[in-house]
Amino acid sequence: MGKLKTYTRRAFLISSAAIAGGVAFGYYAYKKPVENPLLNNLAEGEAALTPYVLITTDGITLITPRADKGQGAYSVQAALIAEELDVDLNTVAVSPGVPSAAYFNAAVAGEGFPFMATDESFAARQARGFGGVLAKLIGMQITGGSSTVPDAYEKLRVAGAVARETLKEAASQESGVPAGQLRTENGAVYLPDGTSLTYTALATTAASIEPVAEVVLKQPSEWRYLGKDMQRIDIVAKSTGTLKYGIDQTVDGMLHATVRTNPRIGGPMIGYDASIAETMRGVEKIVPINGGVGVIADNTWRAFQAANSIQFDWGPAPYPATTEEMWAQTSAAFSPEFQDSQFRADGDVDAAIGETTIEAEYRVPHLAHAALEPMNAIVLVTATRVDIWTGTQIPRFMQANVAKQTGVDHDDIHIHVEMMGGSFGRRLEDVYVAQAVELAMTVPGTPIKMTWSREEDMTHDFPRPMMMARGRGSINDGKIEGIDLGIAAPSIIENQLGRQGQWLPGPDTSIVAGAWDQPFAIPNYRVTGYRVPAMVPISSWRSVGASGNGFFHDCFLDELIHAAGADPVEERLRLCNDPTSRKVIEAAAEMSNWGSPLAQDQGRGIAFCLSFGVPVAEVIEVVHTDQGIRIDKAYVAANVGKIIDPINFDNLMKGGVIFGLGHAMNCELTYSDGMAEQDNFHAFEAMRLYQCPKIEVRGLELGDKVRGIGEPPVPPAAPALANAIFSATGQRIRELPLNKHINFV
Repeated sequence: MGKLKTYTRRAFLISSAAIAGGVAFGYYAYKKPVENPLLNNLAEGEAALTPYVLITTDGITLITPRADKGQGAYSVQAALIAEELDVDLNTVAVSPGVPSAAYFNAAVAGEGFPFMATDESFAARQARGFGGVLAKLIGMQITGGSSTVPDAYEKLRVAGAVARETLKEAASQESGVPAGQLRTENGAVYLPDGTSLTYTALATTAASIEPVAEVVLKQPSEWRYLGKDMQRIDIVAKSTGTLKYGIDQTVDGMLHATVRTNPRIGGPMIGYDASIAETMRGVEKIVPINGGVGVIADNTWRAFQAANSIQFDWGPAPYPATTEEMWAQTSAAFSPEFQDSQFRADGDVDAAIGETTIEAEYRVPHLAHAALEPMNAIVLVTATRVDIWTGTQIPRFMQANVAKQTGVDHDDIHIHVEMMGGSFGRRLEDVYVAQAVELAMTVPGTPIKMTWSREEDMTHDFPRPMMMARGRGSINDGKIEGIDLGIAAPSIIENQLGRQGQWLPGPDTSIVAGAWDQPFAIPNYRVTGYRVPAMVPISSWRSVGASGNGFFHDCFLDELIHAAGADPVEERLRLCNDPTSRKVIEAAAEMSNWGSPLAQDQGRGIAFCLSFGVPVAEVIEVVHTDQGIRIDKAYVAANVGKIIDPINFDNLMKGGVIFGLGHAMNCELTYSDGMAEQDNFHAFEAMRLYQCPKIEVRGLELGDKVRGIGEPPVPPAAPALANAIFSATGQRIRELPLNKHINFV
């Protein structure tokens, strides 16, 4: 039987982890009801059965509040509701809904504490529970951290089940047949005689009764959607070019705009000359904004052209002006005064390493998000209301920031969340919306569609930070005996919170994520994080700290394994102290036929990283040709506890591998005179289609926890490729991108 859950009219509290934490950290505050936002504007005869199910006489709408940036979030959320509600996904509408505290993300907050994913101690469970409580108390609606499925898996199924049972109760009241004798199928309640009452016909009655308090969730054997191959609800529109992204939206009477701000991010504008722009066709207005200038015109192209004609006098960068200076500042941070964390210090590292030391330094560069859709927003400002149409992962933060900026009441800031053409963490920021609001405030009552040029988007990105690692290790009798890994990076979380007017009270776990928390029982094992003083503003990038630390940790581990003369798979398995992670490594080895003979110019490398609670192992096979390295095959295995949509799981795994490999091969963002030097895709080149290897995927379903898969395949890709190159060539590359040291074909 499924778990029994309790639901009240105005509250929807269903995260068992958060409730557990609430017992210790403010249970009564946690139990305070959260308003159901769907109840605020109901028409006669409409029913808001939980914050996730709206039924009118015209149809059924499922609310999917986690943002969709191409990862299939809307589809999986809708399927979780539809499974229990007994509706056909092809007959319902799906909406991201309005920003609301009811849509808090307990999963992303619960995993933000320095406990290993494999740690199930009382303290770890209480910390995760407290994170969920905190997320609820502050209404933290956010999409990120591969948390959509973990947060929604139980919550949305319960929402669907509550709505289903409430509709059965409504049918019982109308028919006189006890609810226990009724069944549901394809959006209708069926009486024993076969008569059906559609959900839409029952909306008026359902709206007048208290939702059913206790529900039983379906067993997996009863599932129609979950765990089975599903067609994503957006796939037809995407395949036919009819899906509207934020950049495609229009509002009657709107003008178009773009902006130019100091390419030395955060630097001042000393002056500008817009005399040519003011005379250009279609230009309506030139508007000074914070740090730059906006151009309002009758179409986007004319706004772009006018902006390009403006002459600017930009002030200096408020950070080291060159990549070389930034590397020097990062290197200098390996000092006790900059120590941010040391979550792991097993054994006696200094004694174990002693004089038998293997040393290495690794580097990863700044990386742009480089999403296909540049930043854009439509904003309409009036004296009493602000409407914003844009793709965002932080709608409630945006709502609060715009309220402060405009002086309009928080409840009168209306965020219309749009589909995003990629993000990779970019839409966790809202500076671009503040610019659009500035422009719209100069023409109240007129909608302004502000669009960044590609060059503005690339050069004003808040990139993934550069990171540096220094490792010392020792081996004894063919086995790894000690690892001492120091990692220096600016704080992503400090940067992000600072832009939201908040502060980070303790260490930043992202500096060492993907390194300190790996499930290896090395006798003497220390990982230290060093916080580099702020440089160019940075932000989260797909897989955050693990994107670089996976490269550092696994490549150095591989160096030590080879120095010990051990087999890379066997030694990883010997050291691994988590049974699930062992099975993932074994799966990747089996898939790739690890240990089988290789030709003289072939190489095979394995890498493992546990991030976001998901253990992932990848094996890459390469061929060393006369022209360079060719990547032939990739094998990737992961455990997420339960695979909700096998097709999308396969796509996300493959996409993560390609994303990780392409950036490892080719990409970096460098700075000169305070400005990013790469301003478009030609200078930030992804993996080419002909370079893409054949990728084989295996998903494991072990354990009770359900996890997300959007980010975890990324961290092992770079080290698996680097380890394969070493296998094929004997060349140990310790710096990304790899094409600085070797060619790819």
